Amino acid sequence: MSGPVVRPHQPNPPILAAVDGSAVSYQAAAWAADAAALHGCGLHLVTSIALPAEYGPGALLTDADTDWMRSDGERILTEAARAARTAAPGEEPPISTEVSWSRIIPDLLERSRTVRMLVLGSHGLGALRRGLVGSVTTAVLRHAHCPVGVIHYRQTVDPTVASRPVLVGVDGSGNSRPALAVAFGEASLRKVGLTAVHAWSDIPVTRPMSADWETAMRDSEEMVLAESMAGWSEQYPDVSVRRIMVQDRPVRALLEQAESAQLVVVGSHGRGGFAGMLLGATSNALVHSVGCPILVVRAEEG
Repeated sequence: MSGPVVRPHQPNPPILAAVDGSAVSYQAAAWAADAAALHGCGLHLVTSIALPAEYGPGALLTDADTDWMRSDGERILTEAARAARTAAPGEEPPISTEVSWSRIIPDLLERSRTVRMLVLGSHGLGALRRGLVGSVTTAVLRHAHCPVGVIHYRQTVDPTVASRPVLVGVDGSGNSRPALAVAFGEASLRKVGLTAVHAWSDIPVTRPMSADWETAMRDSEEMVLAESMAGWSEQYPDVSVRRIMVQDRPVRALLEQAESAQLVVVGSHGRGGFAGMLLGATSNALVHSVGCPILVVRAEEG
């Protein structure tokens, strides 16, 4: 059984949060600080001040331009660090900041090779101000080498939210195994239960199902879920597991359960996917629809 996805290059790799001055990116920094405190690792905040591609490679900048851009980047990082420190009072992780002149997408993808987790806001300030989604978050989700957290808004940290379970989608594919590893690890750190959802109506059927056929399919899917979950409770005896199997579309089933979860964990693509494919339909739909933080975990290739 594979363990939690951790980059091998550092003994305790940090969490990286990209910020762009938008409110949701500061919320992402705050969530990332909580996560870093739980993992006992550092938090690195980065903002890119590179000109958008539409300005072209020959754009000329004066010294005053570069000074202003650097100053604005430092202002953004100061606000992000303040949000991060407020999020984890008393157990604040080591926080470092960096103004980068590199284009944000290739820079984040390269950094994703050596960090524990990359955290982004679900949307940013748009094309002219280093917008972090739409294009940036989508590109990172498709190609990052580490789990990617997408934050839509900052949940109020209270006992009710903190007691909610971690939710994970299980489809029996090799791509969901890394998601299970991350989900169990997060549930253990957060001292909460885990809800594992397996929805199986995405299996193509070319003719109406008889009662016997439907029973056989359900038995087969129950075995898929059981095999997927085998061994994890022994590795994480502190995590209570609730298994849900429904004949429903995965997105709809997960969205329903996400209403009572503090974190959703899914693989980047699932059953029927193949190594190197772009973001799967289920994970893509959830990133755009789910309200709570979501972690998208990519299977290791090669």
